[in-house]
Amino acid sequence: MRCLKLLLSATQAGGTALAALWTFPSMLASAFLVAWGAEAAQFLISQGLALAILAWLQTLPEFAVEAVIAWDAGRDPERAHLAIANLTGAIRLLLGLGWPMIYFVFAAASRRRGAGAGAGAATHLPPLLYFALMLWRQRLGWIDAAVLVALYVAYLWVLMRNPPREVEAIADAPRVSRWAYGQTGWRQKAAIGGLFGVGGVLLYVTAHPFLNSMIALAGVVGISQFFLVQWVAPFLSEFPEFVSTFSWARRVTRAPMALMNIVSSNINQWTILAAMIPVVYGFSHLHHHGVWADFPLDIAQRNELALTLLQTLLGVLLLANMEFDWMDATALFVLWAVQFTLPRLRIEVMVAYGVWAVVLVIGFVVKGQPLRAPAYFWQTIRKKRSAGTT
Repeated sequence: MRCLKLLLSATQAGGTALAALWTFPSMLASAFLVAWGAEAAQFLISQGLALAILAWLQTLPEFAVEAVIAWDAGRDPERAHLAIANLTGAIRLLLGLGWPMIYFVFAAASRRRGAGAGAGAATHLPPLLYFALMLWRQRLGWIDAAVLVALYVAYLWVLMRNPPREVEAIADAPRVSRWAYGQTGWRQKAAIGGLFGVGGVLLYVTAHPFLNSMIALAGVVGISQFFLVQWVAPFLSEFPEFVSTFSWARRVTRAPMALMNIVSSNINQWTILAAMIPVVYGFSHLHHHGVWADFPLDIAQRNELALTLLQTLLGVLLLANMEFDWMDATALFVLWAVQFTLPRLRIEVMVAYGVWAVVLVIGFVVKGQPLRAPAYFWQTIRKKRSAGTT
């Protein structure tokens, strides 16, 4: 009887809730196709740049969903909060679930109690500091978008100094990616391009119905739209990335690369994904209302962003010495699980993130030792400058 009532409710809602039966699998399929193409293409360029581009392409479905939400928000301001939901959920999911997963998979595979993985934590700081400024201003504009894009370009510029990834590592890639890369001549580019093309078309066809089906499904089953957009949409779009990082984390030599891939995705989300919101929103507002408008941030949206900022800042501090142990992984996962299952405790989670960050900073000051991540960052910059002068 309950199932019949749900079915009738879905039909009365225009059938859009039932569309989840094809939009959810289609979104997942498009994400896998794009991810497979990206993993094959990464062997053709430098490793650092490849990881950044891989992270961008892996989150392409997430960009599509965010673009649809931002466009709809320009027409209907009541949907504006969903744009921040998707952005913050994607970031917090990768950091609160992705980082711990990498550590525990690596620890189980290598049978070690404690193991570290390094990453470029310093590159997180500029977008985080700029986002703090935007929170104070309570809006996102096109100038903010330009600054965030410039920060991402600077990040790519640093990564281009890293060496190419070894061709032997193709054995770690998914079977479809190995097949595409293993083609000869023009067939290789056609195979990789075909994965991107089919995935892109499927993504284009699915993105808007996917969002509408989530909103309708929320009304049918009594779950908030915010929850579905914040957690379900990013999980589906980033599931292939979790699969890739899970595979890499099982290998001792690949675990740092798995974490670096997740870190690159986080930087991508704080810059390019965030920059897209005010641009798409502004064009939509201009199209529907005849005037350009900045994307507004109300108190609820600022709280979501503040929580996400604190979580990411904590992640930066945890990787400041390019180490990540079981206590860090466990605490990150527990705090994410609390905010996921008990949203009413978000303020308490914010306090926990803040206190933990302060304790880490005090520990760095007391020890008086130089941090490895900033030193590595500036060393990379100097190498780039030296290469440019020779």
